[in-house]
Amino acid sequence: MEYNTTRNHLIMKEYGRNIQKMIEYVLSIEDADHRQRNAMSLIELMGTLNPHLRNVEDFRHKLWDHLFLISDFKLDVESPYPIPTRETLRAKPERLSYPKKYPRNRHFGKNLEMVIDKAIAEDNPEKKEGFTQCIGNYMKLAYSNWHKESVHDDAIKAELNGITDGKLEFQPGYTPPPSAAAIANAPNFNTSAEFLPRTSGSGSGGSGSNKRKNFQQNKFKNSGGKSSNKHSNKYNKNRNK
Repeated sequence: MEYNTTRNHLIMKEYGRNIQKMIEYVLSIEDADHRQRNAMSLIELMGTLNPHLRNVEDFRHKLWDHLFLISDFKLDVESPYPIPTRETLRAKPERLSYPKKYPRNRHFGKNLEMVIDKAIAEDNPEKKEGFTQCIGNYMKLAYSNWHKESVHDDAIKAELNGITDGKLEFQPGYTPPPSAAAIANAPNFNTSAEFLPRTSGSGSGGSGSNKRKNFQQNKFKNSGGKSSNKHSNKYNKNRNK
């Protein structure tokens, strides 16, 4: 019986011992064409044993890299992709240079400090006031997220005043004034002719309304007179009988 302690090292465990033995057999084949055909068959078998690699972009390139890795880069076959080497696969990536930022107020973060510096350097008073209100509202949101309770506006005002040395002042309940463009584009309902009151003596409109009114009154009188005459005639006929 063959034990694992007597076998050679298993390079890639996800492919198993049998795939590694097949690659060792392919290494022993002297005919180049026969070796190439067996290598292609091994690629298909490796893809079947690891179907999760099909979701990876360019998965066949990865299978060929694994084939050369298991063969310890000794397999002499033609590959449709660049043949890797020991140095390229085991090369260590370059060390990342992380930015060293030390915020003055870590509970608010570095981004809020950048916005505060931009607000202080702003020359336009309207934009500066808008920056200040956004900063104050963000500070209230951060406080409620961390402490799970509401904070008074005076506390935010005092803390922002202390952070900026009095350069920014938070005003609770501040609403920015409307811009000139918003005022120009706002609809004015008072200028519409539909909502103006009509007077009886104002031009043709008053005469037209009087004509309609007189016509309706005359029509009502005429209809009323006819109906009354009819009722009186019927009453006289019945009385004579």
